[in-house]
Amino acid sequence: MTAGRDAAWIALSLLALLAWDAAGLDLTVERWFGDAQGFHLKSHWFFAQVLHEGGRWVSAAAIVVVLINVFRPWRFAGPMSRATRIWWLAITATCLLLIPTLKQLSATSCPWDLAEFGRSAQHVSHWAFGVKDGGPGRCFPSGHASAAFSLFGGWFALRGTSPHAARRWLAGVWVFGILFSAAQTVRGAHFPSHSMWTAWVCFTTSALLWHAAQSLLSRQRTDN
Repeated sequence: MTAGRDAAWIALSLLALLAWDAAGLDLTVERWFGDAQGFHLKSHWFFAQVLHEGGRWVSAAAIVVVLINVFRPWRFAGPMSRATRIWWLAITATCLLLIPTLKQLSATSCPWDLAEFGRSAQHVSHWAFGVKDGGPGRCFPSGHASAAFSLFGGWFALRGTSPHAARRWLAGVWVFGILFSAAQTVRGAHFPSHSMWTAWVCFTTSALLWHAAQSLLSRQRTDN
């Protein structure tokens, strides 16, 4: 049943993302914040320093929590096996590495690089593989959003031993993920879909590897 619900969420969110792309809503949103002179909030202290730079520290603190939990289990995690705690750390690291790798392979440029917003690139769908837009590229999906969305693994690891903690962890991931994503959208650093795809990739990767690991994790002795 749990696997079915996870699959349903993955499928429904994928359809929503495809609909967003098909409707061309990325440019519509970015035009709220940018014009031919660029993005006026690009260097605003709240978006650039608090939510962008500060967000990295929040993410780092959460990763430290996950790391410590491997060696000294946190009470909030409940009676979680060491194997599950190691899986939690491993999937977090996997997502943190996966998104920047995909980003480096992307030919898509950021909104603030587009001619419409004062630079030289043309808007090209990030699904137009191999098509250059005239800009620097390497902007899809959103690396900054992964600072929060890479932590989805906590939802899967916690929900069997501490459902309440799992819900709170998931809520925190979504709150910070949305804040980080919004900051990058306002600054012109990423289209909204760049962050949405980061969330989808991280959640899907976490879900697939969680269910794939169940036969191994279920054989491990639950410890503290």
